Amino acid sequence: MADNAKPGRARPTHLVATTAAAVLFIAGAHVLGATSVRADDKPSVPPGTEADAEAPVPIDSNSPGLKLPQGATLAPPKVLDIAQVVEDLGGEERREDTNETVMMALQAEVLFPKDSAVLNARATARIQAIAAEINKQKATKVRVFGFTDNLGTYEHGKVLSKQRADAVQRQLAKDLDPGITFDIRGYSEDYPIADNGSEEGRKKNRRVEISFPRGEGGQ
Repeated sequence: MADNAKPGRARPTHLVATTAAAVLFIAGAHVLGATSVRADDKPSVPPGTEADAEAPVPIDSNSPGLKLPQGATLAPPKVLDIAQVVEDLGGEERREDTNETVMMALQAEVLFPKDSAVLNARATARIQAIAAEINKQKATKVRVFGFTDNLGTYEHGKVLSKQRADAVQRQLAKDLDPGITFDIRGYSEDYPIADNGSEEGRKKNRRVEISFPRGEGGQ
């Protein structure tokens, strides 16, 4: 008890709680310094969960009750670039959608014989479906990137992955609208998406990725 407190009279608990909350808020603002305070830092949650039931609290940057350090500002509102990934049961085809791009990946086994860059008979239909999506999005720039696993030499993988990317690009071009600009690369074993320590992982890493920006038809 403080020296000047009167005996037998307790300090109001709501005052203590209010003072503590104010101290925490001011301390937090001090730590932020001149950096921006973001309203979208809370990660999204699946629809229907308990956390999802709470609506986000709107923040008025001109509110007199909002205390920020001198020079600090609220970050402008921003739509997060959230990726949605869909993969078929066998993992042969994978699609990744964001607010700005579409990426479609095909495992090498569904396109080529082993250690070959010659498209097999069933590859044409799969590539035609991707070409239809590119036309739908009205894309004018397309990236075709080839990848291998880590078996064999890096240089051999570099050549093979580029040859496979070239083969897919040539087949794509047959069904695409004119005026498309291509970026074609072979990355060998770089940028794996799975563990090369197992055949299942290596199979996923042997792939060709086709990516393009969303356009007017992307909704």
